[in-house]
Amino acid sequence: MRRVAADLTPLRASRDFRVLWIGLLVTELGYQFTLVATYVQVTKLTGSAFAVGLIGLVGFGGLVAGSLAGASFLDAVDRRKILIWSQFGFMAAAGLLLAGAVQGHPPIAQIYVAVAILAFVSAIEGPTRSATTPRLVGRELVPSALALNQVIWNATGLVGPAIAGVVIARSGLPWAYAIDLVTYGAMLLAAFLIRPMPPERAQDPDGSHVSATGWEAVKDGYRYVRVRRILRATFEIDIIAMVFGMPRALFPLLAVTQFHRGPVVVGLLFAAPAVGALIGALTTGWVKHVHRQGMAVVWSVILWGAGIAAFGLVGDHLWLGLFFLAFAGGADVVSAVFRSTILQLSVPDNLRGRLSGIHILVVAGGPRLGDLEAGLVAAAFTPTISVVSGGIACIVGAGLLAWRVPELRRYRAGQSV
Repeated sequence: MRRVAADLTPLRASRDFRVLWIGLLVTELGYQFTLVATYVQVTKLTGSAFAVGLIGLVGFGGLVAGSLAGASFLDAVDRRKILIWSQFGFMAAAGLLLAGAVQGHPPIAQIYVAVAILAFVSAIEGPTRSATTPRLVGRELVPSALALNQVIWNATGLVGPAIAGVVIARSGLPWAYAIDLVTYGAMLLAAFLIRPMPPERAQDPDGSHVSATGWEAVKDGYRYVRVRRILRATFEIDIIAMVFGMPRALFPLLAVTQFHRGPVVVGLLFAAPAVGALIGALTTGWVKHVHRQGMAVVWSVILWGAGIAAFGLVGDHLWLGLFFLAFAGGADVVSAVFRSTILQLSVPDNLRGRLSGIHILVVAGGPRLGDLEAGLVAAAFTPTISVVSGGIACIVGAGLLAWRVPELRRYRAGQSV
């Protein structure tokens, strides 16, 4: 009988992976407080769906800048050092948000600047951490290790927003930002505890030098993606899912206008997708047995879109809406595991940092562009039309991409991209 429960072997086999995993668990939980708090704060300060949507655009700008900056050195510098310095960048941004919340009515630009800094640093820190995984656990355990990371992101995405909503409602925004600031210390400690991880000295398959830095290193990474159609398609399908099907910027508005509730329900709406995603991540023992990984990605995105569209049609039935968000989250985690596996096992270590940077730009940038798209459509029509049309666009977009790139439909585990 095939295993269903998540495979814990990577945690047992690699002490450094275990240390980073625990550090990530704590810091990701803290970040959820800032995620919810920024949306609530901007909504309170402006009452504008467009202003809330701009959080996504600002964050995306930070991601792009960080991705380009990081690509210039990620594969030429000890990854442990990058992880250490990144935590100080996170702390600086969290401190700026905390100062504004204590002030009471900060300039909206101060919040946007802090969001941009967080995104900039995450575009450097996230790829660095992801690129360490194959070296820490070995190729065979990569799918299981990535699934365990999904457990963290979705467990914290479930628990964090729900608690954050309560903390904000009862204690105020400063407490949410303060909690985030303190939790970055966990990953800082973890980074100090792992062994150094200097760049490998080898050559790319095309003979280019691995320790390239600056603009040449950036071009090497994007050139690699451009000529590999399947890899590029995994990025494109996630952009479709997140840009059109991520309605989180509308949650503060929907909580008031559709569900007639306050910050607690905002937290529940943020947490709901993580319920299904966490259940999916905790039952990923089967992922290593799936061979048609490309089709798994396509169907997962289609189901994600269906769940989001259904959420938009529930009216004021809160618990039914939470159910469909959870359903969508379960589909999304399957897509994430297989897309990450295709990337990590098809890219050489000397390019993995740069390619992980592009991946993080897509994964984290998509929802931020989705915030802008959701806010614009909601402002032009209604929040309900924004949510439903976005879900339908996901379904149509995934189907068209699968038709346009048959290599993605046919991709099997271990196949060269």
